[in-house]
Amino acid sequence: MTDRTTASTLPKWLIPATAITGLLLVILVALGFLGGGDKIAPGNTALTGQALPAGAQTLAVTRQATANTLSWQGTVRSRLAVKIAPKLNARITDIPVHPGERVKKGTVLATLDDRDLRAASNAAHAAQAAAQAQAAQAETEAKRISDLYAKQAATRQNYDAVLAQARAAREMASQAASTAQQSQIMLGENVLYAPFDGIIGERLQEPGDMGLPNQAIVTLLKPDDLRLEVAITSYCAEQITLGMAVKMRIDALQQTLTGKVDEIAPETDPQTRSQAIKISLPKTQGLQHGQFGWLELACQAQGLAETQALLVPMSAIVHYGQLQAVKIVDGKQLYIRHIRTGKTYGKQVEVLSGLHEGETILLNAGLLP
Repeated sequence: MTDRTTASTLPKWLIPATAITGLLLVILVALGFLGGGDKIAPGNTALTGQALPAGAQTLAVTRQATANTLSWQGTVRSRLAVKIAPKLNARITDIPVHPGERVKKGTVLATLDDRDLRAASNAAHAAQAAAQAQAAQAETEAKRISDLYAKQAATRQNYDAVLAQARAAREMASQAASTAQQSQIMLGENVLYAPFDGIIGERLQEPGDMGLPNQAIVTLLKPDDLRLEVAITSYCAEQITLGMAVKMRIDALQQTLTGKVDEIAPETDPQTRSQAIKISLPKTQGLQHGQFGWLELACQAQGLAETQALLVPMSAIVHYGQLQAVKIVDGKQLYIRHIRTGKTYGKQVEVLSGLHEGETILLNAGLLP
């Protein structure tokens, strides 16, 4: 009875508090804060069992001058990109092509309903036939009245009136012929053809939609002539010239390409203070219209002069998952030092922390097994 009474009088919060305290003690012991008098000091970690390899190349780290390389995002676009649109109002009956499809010059891209056009063409040809018949009759009458007038059997007034009617009939026949020819040409506009070999970019309408003049149905791109279009600040644009070689990074390909400046906009956008430039891209497998790219430029301006950075070769960096490290050389002993890196300059990378100028590192540590 006494034990039960004592247990029941304990506060309810005491039991969970005791459990939490015990858990904290276990964690502190595991982390080395409690128990075990020996602690591991921060710093280098010795590579036990691994000496400096014979003939290993080393490098004394120094600071080097680096330009302030800036990246400007742009879009890969085809130099030749056209919008295929009808010249008349007609309902779309068929679009046999799809985005990404390669087509040859002359391939049918879309077909429009031609019933109204055919009716108009038939009416124009009928009017042409009637006008030609009237012109022929007027010519016959003009010839007859000319003979009578020559024999002084017709008056001058009658003669002039018949000749005027003949001229008017000829003009009407000529106008009717032009109208018929125009209607025949318009009848051929119900089929839209590819003007060159290319790739379908977008399909903007579907069969059943109403085709309108200057409203594109599909877009056609030239796939083998691509440029990177990018807007950069005006102070950078001042340092760029036509034909200048620049480097670009294409994320989708994970490649760095070299192209030439092909076009520079003559005006600066007053809102963004930027200028548009276009850079021709080399033919590259996988490069497509619409991909994103980065133009990398070392622009020098006030406040952006060259800086000193601690650079090491990429081959000297060892990767441990997402962590990076270098192997420090101290005499014949190697130590691992974790570092944090920044910008990449060709085959070298900037070290932001973890390494100091004058220290010696193993040059090809990242290539060793």
